[in-house]
Amino acid sequence: MTKTVFITGATSGFGAACAEIFARNNYRLILNGRRRERLESAAASLKERFGTECFLLPFDVRDRAAVAAGVAALPAGWQGIDVLINNAGLALGRDKFQDADLDDWDVMLDTNVKGLLYVARAVLPLMLAQKSGHIINLGSVAGKEVYERGNVYCASKFAVDALSQSMRIDLLSNGIKVTAIHPGAAETEFSLVRFKGNAATAESIYDGFQPLSAEDVASVIYYTTTLPPHVCINDLVLTCTAQADAIYFHKQPSNKG
Repeated sequence: MTKTVFITGATSGFGAACAEIFARNNYRLILNGRRRERLESAAASLKERFGTECFLLPFDVRDRAAVAAGVAALPAGWQGIDVLINNAGLALGRDKFQDADLDDWDVMLDTNVKGLLYVARAVLPLMLAQKSGHIINLGSVAGKEVYERGNVYCASKFAVDALSQSMRIDLLSNGIKVTAIHPGAAETEFSLVRFKGNAATAESIYDGFQPLSAEDVASVIYYTTTLPPHVCINDLVLTCTAQADAIYFHKQPSNKG
């Protein structure tokens, strides 16, 4: 029987890479993102290459009413969600606490924390009804260790860690797995968004070492869903070989310029 995975933030980065690997392994996909045209393009590509069935939910996870309405409108044939990947998230700015833009703080907290909560809360009744499911929350090494100028981004990912632990406890008797995945440095749109389109600064972050790719992270996420029903990876931190934690890196001299 074909399984169904619901992926938020599916238009780029980890979300797009997850869509690719789950499609390749014959899942049906519920794809969420703010950019309808990107969702439509992704769905068309996956259909052409893998024959993947896709259902599109183009809403912003920060919009509680849109999240609730989108999930409530799922046709009966799409309500059997086996895996929810709470991927939508971002970092904005890299300023010291006293210099930070409060609008950036609001966007990060509304997306990384409240958006994750809204989606999980909307999907859970469907999983509870079938007494099975797997929720995967995307955290970060920044949710394990605070670094300079990380302030609210780190706080939002610490919240993801705490919420994942809480969800795991509260859902323990319902047959629903909860896994928190905490990637280190990964070369996606993440830094470009964080530095608000400054490509030179975003690219310089990865000078001197090979970071994770979106595909690296997606392959680990997929692996956590392939284990026997009685096995759950609760908490998983992954970094590239050159990264020890949120702070320490081994960088080689750059050959650029």
